[in-house]
Amino acid sequence: MGRKPNEPAPTVRSRLFILLACLISCGLVYALVSALLTANQTLSVLNSESLALDAGGATNKAIKNFGGDNRGCCRGIENLELWGAAVKWGSEFKFNNSEECCNACKSMCTGKDGPCLCDTWVFCGNRKTCGSKFGECWLKKQKDSLAPERQEAGELVSWTSGLIYGKGEGIVGMETAYGTLHIKLFPDCAPHSVAYILDLLALHHCAGCQFYRAEDRGQSWDSTGNHLKNAAFGPPFALIQGTLEAQGTTFKEIPVEECPTIRRGSVAWIGSGPEFFISLANHVEWKKAHTVFGSVLPEDMNIAEKIAMLPTKSDVWNNINVSVLEKPVPLSLQRIKKSQDI
Repeated sequence: MGRKPNEPAPTVRSRLFILLACLISCGLVYALVSALLTANQTLSVLNSESLALDAGGATNKAIKNFGGDNRGCCRGIENLELWGAAVKWGSEFKFNNSEECCNACKSMCTGKDGPCLCDTWVFCGNRKTCGSKFGECWLKKQKDSLAPERQEAGELVSWTSGLIYGKGEGIVGMETAYGTLHIKLFPDCAPHSVAYILDLLALHHCAGCQFYRAEDRGQSWDSTGNHLKNAAFGPPFALIQGTLEAQGTTFKEIPVEECPTIRRGSVAWIGSGPEFFISLANHVEWKKAHTVFGSVLPEDMNIAEKIAMLPTKSDVWNNINVSVLEKPVPLSLQRIKKSQDI
């Protein structure tokens, strides 16, 4: 159909303007679509890596992101009264909250002025049930910090208690045929987790405890655990994974505690345990999704690396390729003598 007689013919300039506007619009649409696709791909990778740690095949529940530095933790266990020789009498030493009580104990365990004078704090923080004892902060010293004395525990107990491990204290050995992994425990960050480890230690056996999955750093992380630029985030996922559930014992799920970013040497639960892993790399991409209850001493990481290089076979968990050890590696927990160098 021809134009209306009174409609002027378009000029070259107007045609160029229309063409330029179309090109700009297409460019904006392309940029927006690309950004959305990239975001979805990144989210998919992070979700896949989280699923790849789940030994049971079920997606882990959403975990609260606590953040913070391990050194700033001051957590305790409610409805628990730990005993021990008093170094500060609570009747004369009161605070408004358990964190202040914990920090008072930490101030006596700096490692700069000899051994820790305090390794246990006990606080009464329920105004209704504590009565006149409300705010009392008892600072104590254990005869054996790996076997703390318990006075009372249960819902009727008004006290909250916590442990502090200073320099050379709170070290347990994870013994394997390939060497002993010395692990520094973090009771101030993960008190429930450490209490469980101490219960296992008291059993003097850990039948059924083992490593069953092993994946080295591959081409994605360097020897210090740093991720290499433009490398994939796995597989392999740079970890050794196992279980800490002793046969003949009833396991109770461990609540989520402090969840810092996973670093090389971090010892952390998968979900609520008893499945756990030791990381061979810094996994910033996993965000803060796992309770970290200890760390392998740097000089023992070669043992973890050795286990990661053992023969494996391929398996698929939650549509993620993983490497399972052909022969699981049994482990046991051992007491380690105190060392002022650690």
